[in-house]
Amino acid sequence: MEDLDRKIVDLLTRDGRMSFTDLGKATGLSTSAAHQRVRRLEERGVIRGYTAVVDHNQTGFPTSALISVSPFDQSAPDDIPDRLRDLPEIESCWSVAGGENYVLKVRVGTPLDLEDLLARIRSAASVSTRTTVVLSTPWEARPR
Repeated sequence: MEDLDRKIVDLLTRDGRMSFTDLGKATGLSTSAAHQRVRRLEERGVIRGYTAVVDHNQTGFPTSALISVSPFDQSAPDDIPDRLRDLPEIESCWSVAGGENYVLKVRVGTPLDLEDLLARIRSAASVSTRTTVVLSTPWEARPR
């Protein structure tokens, strides 16, 4: 990737709503050239989408946790992400090396909601779980 494209990605990572005019000023490009570069980055899949940063305490989902999962049967097909895809509380699913196969980042309203989610995860994917509840998040998803 070219340095100019990296700079565009960095700027949009910090402010996904930056106008093409401001993006052009920050990179030395015209507004239309900045727009074309962003469109090409999107077409190539470098930029896969845009999102809002949300205060989850205000949305009713203040409790987050990391759940490590391992299949009961290690010889079973590795379809855990497919089995869990429809659980909306799961924000992220990472395949990992180590003692577990996947780590899930989840967000729920209460500890009872977390307990219910754990039961649904275990049932849907035939897995054992190990859970770490997040106490606070000093920072998250910061740009490089």
